[in-house]
Amino acid sequence: MRYSDSILGTILKPISRRWFDRLVEREDANAYDKRFDSWSHLVALIYAQLSGLCSLRGLTASWNANAHHHYHLGVSKLARSTLSDANERRPPSIFQETFSQLSGLADRLTRKEGGAMVRLIDATPVPLGRVVDWAKGNGRIRGLKMHVVYDPAADNPTFVDISHANVNDIEVGRTVPLEAGCTYVFDKAYCRYDWWISIDQAGACLVTRMKTSARFRAQRWRTVEKTEGDGFTILDDAEVKLVSKGNSKLDIPMRRIRLKRHGGGKIVLLTNDLTRSANQIADLYKARWQIELLFRWIKQHLRIRSFLGQNQNAIRLQLLAAMIAYVLLRIAARQSYLRLPDIRFAELIAARLFSRFSLTDIDKPNRSNPARAAPRHCPNQMAFAYA
Repeated sequence: MRYSDSILGTILKPISRRWFDRLVEREDANAYDKRFDSWSHLVALIYAQLSGLCSLRGLTASWNANAHHHYHLGVSKLARSTLSDANERRPPSIFQETFSQLSGLADRLTRKEGGAMVRLIDATPVPLGRVVDWAKGNGRIRGLKMHVVYDPAADNPTFVDISHANVNDIEVGRTVPLEAGCTYVFDKAYCRYDWWISIDQAGACLVTRMKTSARFRAQRWRTVEKTEGDGFTILDDAEVKLVSKGNSKLDIPMRRIRLKRHGGGKIVLLTNDLTRSANQIADLYKARWQIELLFRWIKQHLRIRSFLGQNQNAIRLQLLAAMIAYVLLRIAARQSYLRLPDIRFAELIAARLFSRFSLTDIDKPNRSNPARAAPRHCPNQMAFAYA
């Protein structure tokens, strides 16, 4: 019988084992857990995310119950204490770089020539509350923050980092690699003028919301050809200059666009993009809510609310494994060409992880070839066979 990969094996194929082994060797990630290597650890945490398991006992029981699949996946048997130790000691850098590698692959698979390159930047809290005693608070929550850069056109997170809840968003935002030709959209939490200058010098654009305490003076009013947009009305558009009594300097061309949301209040946007229309700038900022939908999907359908360990390293590994699982799901959905809602596709994956058939048939029943029933003969009669 011809061998066929399991669904889990197919999903893991975008991760190059040769590349991953070189990464593990460089980081010396198997130094303390040689029996339970980094590959088995990564696959186990991805399996936990895709299957919805949220306890060490449940994960080890389900994992070991499918031992006949371990050989083809290149993994080993799982012990609860071994997994707990690995969660505490294995460096998160190998998970971080694995995510970056997969994100780059997903970007190449979905890149559209001539399309606008937009990156949404935001952070979402990961509340830990009383689960741990080492978590730091920011006045609203105690826990961690997950910082993400998201490509809405490709539905692909391109950057992820994890910090304590009391770390300002801009401190992580400044570490985001800048790409020429991109437009970065973010909210007021990322107000840092020297970083805005870096974005402009990199040949990129920014769109953000202006703080109420900021002071900008209009230098030249621009004509607004179309005032009505999708859910908003443009009030005015002007080229502006920062007016500050302190040492703040913003020596790049800036625009201020004021608009009124239908059924809401007024907001003021700032951008260094002098070519797009005011309506297009407002549409870009409106698209920022797509990253909020990404956060909601991840929190509802992946396991980042209950954790497999209480130490900081274990929680970081689990958050990174969740983002890796998300990217793997996106790649699998594109390569299967199935027209299914994302939630339906994820549910089918969870239900049939160890089924052995093509990913394109995941929404179909298993194929079966039943044998024909043998003809019944009465033992009291003589059967004649003619040539």
